[in-house]
Amino acid sequence: MQKLGILAIGVSCLIVAAGALSVLYSQESGEDESVTKAQVRFADESNATAGSVNTLVDSLNDFSFEFYNKLLEGDDGNIFFSPYSIFVALSMAYEGAAGNTADEMQNILNILQNDSVTQSSFGRIYNLLNQNQNGYTINTANAFWTHQDYQFLNSYLKLLENYYMAEANVLDFSKNVEAAEMINTWIEEQTNDKIKDMIKSDMLSDITKLVLTNAIYFKGLWEKQFDPDATYETDFEITNDQTVKIDMMSYTGDDSTFNYTETEDLQILELQYQGNDLSMIILLPRENNISIAESALNAKNLTNWRNDLEENEIIVKIPKFKFKTEYTLNDVLKNMGMNDAFSPGAADFSKMDRTRDLFISKVLHKAFIEVNEEGTEAAAATAIVMELGVAMSTEFNADHPFLFLIQHKETGTILFLGKVTDPS
Repeated sequence: MQKLGILAIGVSCLIVAAGALSVLYSQESGEDESVTKAQVRFADESNATAGSVNTLVDSLNDFSFEFYNKLLEGDDGNIFFSPYSIFVALSMAYEGAAGNTADEMQNILNILQNDSVTQSSFGRIYNLLNQNQNGYTINTANAFWTHQDYQFLNSYLKLLENYYMAEANVLDFSKNVEAAEMINTWIEEQTNDKIKDMIKSDMLSDITKLVLTNAIYFKGLWEKQFDPDATYETDFEITNDQTVKIDMMSYTGDDSTFNYTETEDLQILELQYQGNDLSMIILLPRENNISIAESALNAKNLTNWRNDLEENEIIVKIPKFKFKTEYTLNDVLKNMGMNDAFSPGAADFSKMDRTRDLFISKVLHKAFIEVNEEGTEAAAATAIVMELGVAMSTEFNADHPFLFLIQHKETGTILFLGKVTDPS
């Protein structure tokens, strides 16, 4: 059940991020002083079209749901991650892959390699997310860290800089403590100190030649904030036989109208963030059976639910929650069909350095989410370490596991996806 709750949160985060993309593209920029960052630069989006962005978003969202299902195997706790962060980091590695390694990565990413339209579409999404924010904060950033004196192809590095706006850094990975500190400091700065100690020093050595990183941070206030005085302690049913005490937020009153739809098995609620460009969508099964929501969650159903949302008078009750997750994704990605990239000798990243000496040693991901009366704060980071190889008022009472996502509303880009099974 913990997984369902977190998935619901992730879904909400994805919807929020999706809304941010359109706002950033059409409005004047704003800043959140809590996030320290340099003036945002624009990525190359010269060959992007509305259709190419939609195609890229479809691939990202399909990856999101497939990845969640793989992550779900053998894990019955809370789940929360940023599909956007993982997808972008893997795409940066994919641009340097060749042969069967590239084929396997293409099968799970479903995007074209070395394609200016696809690359420009990444650039446009980056620009939308990082520009012209109004009423919320989204910051996403990329960086690559190369080992000193190791020769990478200039064409590959320039591609990362131009389309992914990846910051170039040179380190001496043999000084692994210092190198890990440098990368971790960058991630902490990009995530408002929510993601810490991403890279352990023992993960780096003189055979480490490249680290690719993505970070994303989001903070938004509810359009209709919950009154802290209305929050109360109650039971959350983890299972029919197990409950925990949690703080339940409650929104009632004359203005308690929210976008809502339902099916025979699910209640679907949308909570807007200020600016009306981002929102959270929560999928609550009518019965305490999170698998009902999980089995229904796919791109087609999500689109249909979004189209069916209508304003209704709703008594909203959702729990406050806050948690962190941490994953090593090697096995998950192997289960999705990405095998050669992790195998010395089989891995082919020759488009990075004209050799077949590099392989991926680790794919790491950390995420953070907090939902309270004021709004939502979420952050995530991904790191890829590469080494040298050898009608009537309806009550929406989320007192049992649920799924959520945050996405950019205009494009549907899923930025965060989660399930909450134990908000305590």
